[in-house]
Amino acid sequence: MKQVASVYHRKVGNILVSAICDGYLDTSYGIFQGITPQEGEKLMADACLLSPPRISVNAYLVRCQGRVALIETGSGNSMGLTLGYLADNIRAAGLALEDIEKVLLTHMHPDHSNGLTTDEGARIYPNAEIALHEDEFRHWTSDAEMARVELRKQDRYFRAARKHLQAYKDQLSLFTEGEVFPGVMAMPIAGHTPGHTAYLIASGNDALMIWGDLVHVPNIQLTRPDVTLDFDSDPQAACTTRKRILDMVAADQLLVGGMHLDFPGFGHISREGAGYRFHPEPWKPLI
Repeated sequence: MKQVASVYHRKVGNILVSAICDGYLDTSYGIFQGITPQEGEKLMADACLLSPPRISVNAYLVRCQGRVALIETGSGNSMGLTLGYLADNIRAAGLALEDIEKVLLTHMHPDHSNGLTTDEGARIYPNAEIALHEDEFRHWTSDAEMARVELRKQDRYFRAARKHLQAYKDQLSLFTEGEVFPGVMAMPIAGHTPGHTAYLIASGNDALMIWGDLVHVPNIQLTRPDVTLDFDSDPQAACTTRKRILDMVAADQLLVGGMHLDFPGFGHISREGAGYRFHPEPWKPLI
């Protein structure tokens, strides 16, 4: 049985941000670096959570001044039956895929950008301009960078990214930082990938940071922010960036949203010992 549509709306000033669920994936402790499986199991058990971890995959619609943007496109149908629900949930939110005029990518990993095209390489968002950090574009289109990784990653990451970029080659907008959509500022947070980007949404006195893949498994990487992943392009930079951003949002009490925080992924961060803690925002029945 399916749940009702996985859509949750939240106002940020005059901007409507909607969390949209693409599904989830189950992973293994083998993806982590800097922690043993036994340590990972204990952290998950202490939080009474499924072990090995189950990772939520979220995207976010942004509606401002009659315009519509989408942050991330999910995995399409490329990563199994527990993922690939984004398009249906966008429709359940009252929009057609043709209504999306801009797609803001935090980076080009399969669970973030495979939803850009069909298996045949056709555009899923025909009217959308794709916004991407120029370092991200440079990385995935570099033959030298592709040659440095194993064959599986060459296919899964590099060739997949190139297929998506080719589909939108006439609708591609590269940036380094700054405003990329009304009320939305791009904030480079390189490390997980060279062009990994967070988006700061601000209106009036309200603000929300969508931080992409700063954290994949909150109950591990918030408690142990030094833990990195096999698919971090630069693990040390990813770790340094994670600590810097977590310190910032904790100090500023800034509302955050994340692609791998449990749906809908809105909440706040506080310091806790040598690590951090995520405080999910209470569900609000009215927008």
